[in-house]
Amino acid sequence: MNKNNKVELLSPAGNLEKLKIAFAYGADAVYGGVSHFSLRIRSGKEFSFETFKEGIDYAHARGKQVYATINGFPFNSQIDLLKKHIIKMAELEPDAFIVAAPGVVRLCRELAPQIPIHLSTQANVLNYLDAQVFWDMGVRRIIAAREISLKDVQEIKKHLPEMEIEIFVHGSMCFAYSGRCLVSAVQMGRVPNRGSCANDCRFEYTLYAANEDHSTLFRLEEEPGVGTYIFNAKDMNLASHVDEILESGAVDSIKIEGRTKSPYYAAVTAYAYRKAIDDYEAGKFEADKYQEELATTKNRGFTDAYLVHRPFDRTNTQNHEYALSKGSYEVSGLITEDEEHFYCKYKTYPNDEIEIFAPIGSTIEECENEIGKIYKKEDGKFYVSFKKILTETNKELESVHSGNTNKIKLPGKLPYLTMLRVKSEEEQQNSCEGSCSN
Repeated sequence: MNKNNKVELLSPAGNLEKLKIAFAYGADAVYGGVSHFSLRIRSGKEFSFETFKEGIDYAHARGKQVYATINGFPFNSQIDLLKKHIIKMAELEPDAFIVAAPGVVRLCRELAPQIPIHLSTQANVLNYLDAQVFWDMGVRRIIAAREISLKDVQEIKKHLPEMEIEIFVHGSMCFAYSGRCLVSAVQMGRVPNRGSCANDCRFEYTLYAANEDHSTLFRLEEEPGVGTYIFNAKDMNLASHVDEILESGAVDSIKIEGRTKSPYYAAVTAYAYRKAIDDYEAGKFEADKYQEELATTKNRGFTDAYLVHRPFDRTNTQNHEYALSKGSYEVSGLITEDEEHFYCKYKTYPNDEIEIFAPIGSTIEECENEIGKIYKKEDGKFYVSFKKILTETNKELESVHSGNTNKIKLPGKLPYLTMLRVKSEEEQQNSCEGSCSN
């Protein structure tokens, strides 16, 4: 639980590496899970009980927290397995369980009374009456429905001042109310609310009109370029409203979605929202700065969703043009634990100018030698450029690409989990066209 008056920054942890990255880039706590009792089965498979325990110990050694997801909706046939799972997860000593179903809340209270309960957004709490019911059941934090307004959050806090309230501020949105969708179950046999959503809403659909009286079927032609992504929701992005959220005094934790997303996404989202929180507290909130950083991640277009606007007032929450995520940067490399090498994640050539994106509080020293140089530019950012591309065994390469698993030498030390990044080819082309047209 949040042990001080500061708003907690809560990030996704799909595996142990992402857990470490989230903490390095500013998260106070992370959430993740093991097995089919989490709503993200794909990410749950990346954590074993052993690595999840390692992550918990890693967090606690740094004064951070880990919340374990047990937020699936079990069948009757799964309840005995669920009981064993709750007991085993409790032995790992997470800081809370995230639970969705009332019956599972009660089961957790019976089997692991020492573990605090956080109520999943899937429980769809929108008012203080429902919040009171769960408080009486032993829940001490609610993760409010994504459709809730900030005014309603304040109203719940007014009636239940001891109840912690957590809200989503960033990540994928579902076109269905609070994620209660069955499209994937109907079409693919994969049940969204049991952790195996096939993301059918992201597909492109062809629309038809039928007349049952004489069995005719017409394909509906759409305006070129409009697209047929009729269910595809934009991604939530409330970074520009962090000041309003914190000013309300009703929110205890702001949460980022994305356990199945990339390590780079985990880093950038934690970094941007950490800066937003800290800048607000320092009286220098700058929304454009956080949006510029978040735009470097792959996304489906951004919307500020429903917290500060009523759902029926919104006209910009859907993306009908594309489902593929877009981002302005590519991750070129990830710095290894010895801080002297990096693993290539994209492609690197000699003399490329590569931006250094380092964890919060990092110190970077400029240097130059036969391998290359690390330097700071007028924009205040640090960069690295290679004169030679050398493997750990001093083999020189003309270039290095993401399929190469060799460690590549750095000109100087960079902090562990630092990321190297370059503008995407599309972004570079757009920049060139913009400068040329000017």
